[in-house]
Amino acid sequence: MPDTLTRQSARSRVRPARIISKVLLALFGFVFFVPFIWMFVSSIKPSQEVLLSGADIVGSEVRWSNYAEVFTAIPFGRILLNTFFIAGMGALIAVTVSVLSAYAFARLEFPGRNKLFAVFIATLMLPIEVLVIPLFIGANEFGAVNTYSMVILPFAFGAFGTFLLRQFLLSLPPDYEEAARIDGAGQLKLLWHVIVPLLRGPIAIVAAFAFIDYWNAFLWPLIIITDPAKAPLQLGLSMFSGERGTDWGPLMAACSVAVAFSLIIVVLMQRQLSRGMNIGGFGGR
Repeated sequence: MPDTLTRQSARSRVRPARIISKVLLALFGFVFFVPFIWMFVSSIKPSQEVLLSGADIVGSEVRWSNYAEVFTAIPFGRILLNTFFIAGMGALIAVTVSVLSAYAFARLEFPGRNKLFAVFIATLMLPIEVLVIPLFIGANEFGAVNTYSMVILPFAFGAFGTFLLRQFLLSLPPDYEEAARIDGAGQLKLLWHVIVPLLRGPIAIVAAFAFIDYWNAFLWPLIIITDPAKAPLQLGLSMFSGERGTDWGPLMAACSVAVAFSLIIVVLMQRQLSRGMNIGGFGGR
C-alpha cells in the first residue's frame, strides 16, 4: 500500500512537469514559426502594404497573383533548377570527398597523419570572406568565371564532413574490415561494401548540411556568377530589388516557394538524419 501511494505521488509530480514542458515546446515552436507565418501572409499582400506598420494580418486584398508574378518577373523556374543542380552536385561531391578523406585519416597509416588532420581541421576557422578573393583570381586565370563547376568545387572540400565521419569511424571496431580483408576484399571494395553501409546515418547528416549550405549560398555565387540564367536561388531573390525599390509581394512569394522546397527536403530526410544523430555519429576518440 505505501508503495502504491508513493508511485501515485510520483506520477502526480511528473504530470505537471510534462504539461509545462509541452506548453514550453509549443510556445517555442510558435515563436519559431512566426517569421514563416509573416512571410506567407506578406506574400499575398500588395507590395506597398507589406512593410506598413500596424496589426493588420491581411492586406486590403488577397493577391495570389504574386505567386504567378514570381515566374514572370524573373526566370524563377530556371533559378530553382540551377539551385537544385548546384546543391545536389555539391552535396554528392562533398559526401564523396568526406568519405574518402575520413577513411584515410581514420584507417590508413602514413607519416604525419595526425598533424595533417589538425591542419585540415584548422581550415574550419577561415571565413568565406577571406577565401573569395584568391578563389576569384584563380578562377579568372583559368577562365572558370561564370561556371557551375566554380560555384560547386571550391567549397565541396570542407573539413566538417571529414571530421564527422572520421570520428564515427574511430568509434567502430575494425572487426568488419578485418573479416572483409580475410575474404580477399581490396581497399575500394572494403570501402564501398563495408564502410559506406556503416556510415549511412552520418553520411545523411553530411549530405543534408552540404545541400543546405549550397542552397543558402549568396556571397560566392554573387562574385563568380555573372549570367542571370545561371543564378542560384539567393541571387534570384535579389533580382526583385532594383532602382525603383523592392517588389515585396512577389519577393515574399518567392521566399515562400523556396522555403517550402527546403522544408520538403528536410522532412523527406528526417528519418535518415535522426538515425545518423542517434547512432553515435558525434562520438569517437
